[in-house]
Amino acid sequence: MQIDTPSPQAPEIDESLYSRQLYVLGKEAMLKMQNSNILIIGLRGLGLEIAKNVALAGVKSLSIYDPNPVELKDLSTQFFLTEDDIGKPRGQASLAKLAELNSYVPISIVDELSEETLSKFQVVVLTDVSLEEQVKINNFTHSNNIKFITTDTRGLFGNVFVDFGQDFTIVDPTGEEPLTGIVSDIESDGTVSVLDDNRHGLEDGDFVKFSEVQGLESLNDGQVFKVTVPGPYAFNIGDVSKLETYKKGGIYTQVKVPQKVSYQSLAEQLETPEFVFSDFAKFDRPAQLHLGFQALHQFQTRHNSLPKPFNQEDVNEFLHLVKNLATQQKFEGDLDEKLLTELSFQAQGDIPAINAFFGGLVAQEVLKASSGKFVPIKQFLYFDSLESLPNNYPRTEENTKPIGSRYDSQIAVFGLDFQKAIANVKTFLVGSGAIGCEVLKNWALMGLGSGPEGKIIVTDNDTIEKSNLNRQFLFRPKDVGKNKSEVAALAAVAMNKGLEGKIEAKGDKVGTETENIFDNSFWESLTFVTNALDNIDARTYVDRRCVFFNKPLLESGTLGTKGNTQVVIPRLTESYSSSQDPPEKAIPLCTLRSFPNKIDHTIAWAKSLFQGYFTEAAENVNLYLSQPNFLEATLKQSGDVKGILQTISESLNNRPYSFEDCIKWARLEFEKKYNHDIKQLLFNFPEDAKTSTGAPFWSGAKRAPKPLVFDINNPDHFHFVVGAANLRAFNYGLKGDQGEPDKSFYGKIIDEVKIEPFSPRSDVKIQANDDEPDPNAQQAVETDELHQLAASLPQPSTLAGYRLNPVEFEKDDDTNHHIEFITAASNARALNYQIDVADRQKTKFIAGRIIPAIATTTALVTGLAQLELYKVVDKKDKIEDYKNGFVNLALPFFGFSEPIASPKGKYNGKEFDRIWDRFDIKGDITLQQLLDHFKEKEGLEITMLSYDVSLLYASFFPPKKVKERSQMKITELIKTVTKKDIPGHVKTLILEVCTDDAEGEDVEVPYVTITL
Repeated sequence: MQIDTPSPQAPEIDESLYSRQLYVLGKEAMLKMQNSNILIIGLRGLGLEIAKNVALAGVKSLSIYDPNPVELKDLSTQFFLTEDDIGKPRGQASLAKLAELNSYVPISIVDELSEETLSKFQVVVLTDVSLEEQVKINNFTHSNNIKFITTDTRGLFGNVFVDFGQDFTIVDPTGEEPLTGIVSDIESDGTVSVLDDNRHGLEDGDFVKFSEVQGLESLNDGQVFKVTVPGPYAFNIGDVSKLETYKKGGIYTQVKVPQKVSYQSLAEQLETPEFVFSDFAKFDRPAQLHLGFQALHQFQTRHNSLPKPFNQEDVNEFLHLVKNLATQQKFEGDLDEKLLTELSFQAQGDIPAINAFFGGLVAQEVLKASSGKFVPIKQFLYFDSLESLPNNYPRTEENTKPIGSRYDSQIAVFGLDFQKAIANVKTFLVGSGAIGCEVLKNWALMGLGSGPEGKIIVTDNDTIEKSNLNRQFLFRPKDVGKNKSEVAALAAVAMNKGLEGKIEAKGDKVGTETENIFDNSFWESLTFVTNALDNIDARTYVDRRCVFFNKPLLESGTLGTKGNTQVVIPRLTESYSSSQDPPEKAIPLCTLRSFPNKIDHTIAWAKSLFQGYFTEAAENVNLYLSQPNFLEATLKQSGDVKGILQTISESLNNRPYSFEDCIKWARLEFEKKYNHDIKQLLFNFPEDAKTSTGAPFWSGAKRAPKPLVFDINNPDHFHFVVGAANLRAFNYGLKGDQGEPDKSFYGKIIDEVKIEPFSPRSDVKIQANDDEPDPNAQQAVETDELHQLAASLPQPSTLAGYRLNPVEFEKDDDTNHHIEFITAASNARALNYQIDVADRQKTKFIAGRIIPAIATTTALVTGLAQLELYKVVDKKDKIEDYKNGFVNLALPFFGFSEPIASPKGKYNGKEFDRIWDRFDIKGDITLQQLLDHFKEKEGLEITMLSYDVSLLYASFFPPKKVKERSQMKITELIKTVTKKDIPGHVKTLILEVCTDDAEGEDVEVPYVTITL
């Protein structure tokens, strides 16, 4: 089977804006999106959410249609409208703020919905449209191959219907990197074994192609094979016995084969629906809600309004309509009248969190329709979050009536009392990036913190960059360089003036160093905490604080189309830190140094080279020049002392005095790394070398390299020199290139460089395998040699005030030569080893450890987190009331589960919570009083007591020491042992204890807190 690959198109994408999204969708998908004209009908909260996400993603054009006048209740979910817009056409009132989101996406108003108008668009999205009109429009789009999506939300319920025509092609179902690996054997029956028992990860029906196979060379011609999978370490491609005989080598690579999918029209699907399940615990609900949503449309057509909350007359009529539909459509099973009654009660509701969920979901479907990337919904999806309804705030017909406020659409669902509870929470948002912006938008719409006792504190120590604008939607180009939390807070107030004076923006990082700012009284005052962070260390710190102060924590994160939410409830669930992702698989050092076989290895090597050349060397020089005892301390330490001294010597004794000197240095380093070092490796291990067992040394994962001959016309060779020269110039405060490099100028300088011929060294030892000891580690460096090296360094006194400028890696500045150098350095090494090179975008992704991100996933995941927020405010106390969620919009997949319960422990017959419990001691008591308290109250004998890393007491201490310390107050004892004062802001001391129970057995117990 031969597959034609699309011819490459010229890049037309602003990578500085779309960089994080490019890693999710890829350039080809984004180029297709830039040829798509999108129409969104209906600009209430849901329609605007979809429009916002589509505009941020970057399509050719976005048109909107909603001539209906703005009503006060629209402000419950429509974040681009204000009280001043009431009475204006909804589309027109939203246009200006939508247009600010992305200057690359022109946004316009459509005046009428004629067939001529509809035919101009590739994708049409309907919200807030009658079912009759939906069917009419879909009949036209279905027959004219226009992609069609319609979606509705009603309170805590929602649905979406997708029709991408009778012949839709999915180019890439998952978006994951193609699997690849090294072949160790191919048998005549077509069984392919992979090297070193590595799991291949393939599934039945996948396709692969081969390269570098020796013996079965005909496999290398680009032919694609469908595989069957007998096990995790081998796969089968079918009989190859009539071909050549396999000898060795080979790389297999998964091939993404386009899939054809056929969709039915809305009229057909209403009768025989096909469902994607959003929650497998609610398996029976989609069929019920399918009837319920149709009945709501019928009710609205009859009365020009939806059923009123808790109105029995409306409920009865609505249920009658459902029963008629069930008969007409031959519905099997019993109707869930309780569920359907709740749908009737909530029909007039409009909830920000539900709109955020469907806004992200539907916008992703628009991108799928435009690009063919990922698997679309087929064809209906229903979702509800009934468990978010309050238990402790009863709802009645009276307290769900409209009161003439912007929150009426939420009051219709939750009741006025619960709306007041939401307004009076005091909450802390840690981070105001992509998730943080979405959280603040939802909170502004909910009116969270807007009451007399309410408050929102948001902190972020980061500033806004251009690449943020693609998904951190509260920021605009004019905000680049400003503090994130301040701009985000102002944007939230602009959405809801009721938050004026209620949001406090801080620029402080949350960590041990700011515990004087975020002190005990701060944490104790909070209702709950929300994390919107992008790193594990910060998340775990906030988690520890929440556990210590018994505060609920809402945690969420995204990775491309994947997202997750976790709710942490005191004394009920485990904490965020209770579970961890497995550590990333490290690249073996031996592979990195000498035997790379894929581009990830060469990029890691190039990043290490960058750090060594331009960061660590400069830092070591500065330490040598500024610390009087640096040499003495260095000579005593273990590690690469010789390397450190050689680097300092080279940096100071061969320092450049002009940019030309930097160019010459860069050219010599190229020769060393890509020619001489490779020749030395081949001297140690010639191409015909054998292992101790007689097998070829250069086989399997080891690829025999070839030295490079410098060629200024090779872009990777040239940019290695350009990047290295400019970065070295920065180190030494010299002026480098101003704008684009002049190749003729570089050529002139390079021609002056004298290249010494390579001479192999017999004393160089190279580690052949990671399971063997490193021969260089065992080589003791002569002390005399080190002292000789140290003596060769210029005296710091002769360089008084002289310092180098270490380079701080910054991946998003395309003018600083960082990614330029790493890309060229990596690709040149890849050329050494015949590995396919990578472009700047892929190199930046790997070297910069960039987290791929897209606005659609962010919006949806934040919506899920806010649905848990309602439960936190309601103080639900059963673990089954809460849900952790995992989604993958590419598939699409949705998974929900109860949080894991916090683990329990026991001592002396008493049960305690291992995460949330502690022994609280009020006041600064003596050590003896503490020992007596545990003995008398808990039946425990303290055998050891520690504070931080200091041991304050142990039963094995000499009696004199015990007696001396027993009369000390705990604060005095800590000061005596640590020889440090307790900081003034510290009001609670945490002590760890080891104890024996009543039987004299060592038992695990909670820690101790001393409240001063």
